[in-house]
Amino acid sequence: MSKGVLLINLGSPDSTETGDVRRYLREFLSDPRVLDINPIQRSALVNLIIAPTRAPKSAEAYKEVWTEQGSPLIATTYRVRDLLRERIDLPVEVGMRYGNPSAESGIRALMARGVTELFLIPLYPHYAMSSYETAVAKVQDTMDAIAPKMRLVVQPPFYNDPQYIDAVLDRASEALAKNPDHVLFSFHGIPERQVKATDPSGCYCLRMEKCCEMSHPAHSFCYRHQCFTTAKMLAERAGLEREQWSVSFQSRLGRDPWLKPYTDFVLEELPSKGVKSIAVFSPAFVADCLETIEELGMEGKEDFLKAGGKAYDLVPCLNDSTLWIDLLERFVTDYLAGTLAV
Repeated sequence: MSKGVLLINLGSPDSTETGDVRRYLREFLSDPRVLDINPIQRSALVNLIIAPTRAPKSAEAYKEVWTEQGSPLIATTYRVRDLLRERIDLPVEVGMRYGNPSAESGIRALMARGVTELFLIPLYPHYAMSSYETAVAKVQDTMDAIAPKMRLVVQPPFYNDPQYIDAVLDRASEALAKNPDHVLFSFHGIPERQVKATDPSGCYCLRMEKCCEMSHPAHSFCYRHQCFTTAKMLAERAGLEREQWSVSFQSRLGRDPWLKPYTDFVLEELPSKGVKSIAVFSPAFVADCLETIEELGMEGKEDFLKAGGKAYDLVPCLNDSTLWIDLLERFVTDYLAGTLAV
């Protein structure tokens, strides 16, 4: 059986032109795992309100982060692919859940190499229906359509992998060396209803104040629990006291309740509590993108400084760092040895 590797991430528009951004937003927000509401309402909301009104503003934001190579997320993922190819003796391709390069293009490239078993690595450390789950479902649906005999093996979420924790902390060495007053772990937000939807029991997640702190089978699919676990492991590994760090969630959309506290609110409040210097992590992202460079690095910094903060350090994502490539190589080695974590 010939084996190959597919790296999959979220994606980006093809360019910063408003039309390309609008098409990307329509594809992204039309995903029922992202905007999990009535299909008719979703179509009307996306096509008549969100995409037309949000696209021009989003296009301007993308212009702030665009590079000579295009989207920073896409460019970084290609570099990661190339570095991983140097480490392993398997074909490696890239696909995006939305936009280009598509998941289908990556699968077809592996098919052309004779691959009959695909090892999929979703580039999401944590499980969420709007990220990890939809990426896996997209690849499976695409394989069913164009390669029904190809076997799929999926890398599980790695939010609590010690090697992942070490790789993230390695990127933070410069920021932490400045001894900031506070460390903020900002994760991408999701609606509270999606946390409840991924609870197999249907009666545990967000039903009590400290649900994430107790042991429960729902944690295998609970994004909130996994984010808190990552933050706690990072803080302990960095030697931080409990009062020195906190968790927040960014990038909310709409009026429904999302996971709290909200990052922008926290950044505006911390200076009034005596926090003048801060280091901000974004552990849900493995590659710097719009949400890290523009939302945290520009808007978040402005919010913090305007509120009275004096020093703001954004920790870079894993990007193409050596320890990240080491971890991806280990995933492949574990896959080939049949010892993947579950």
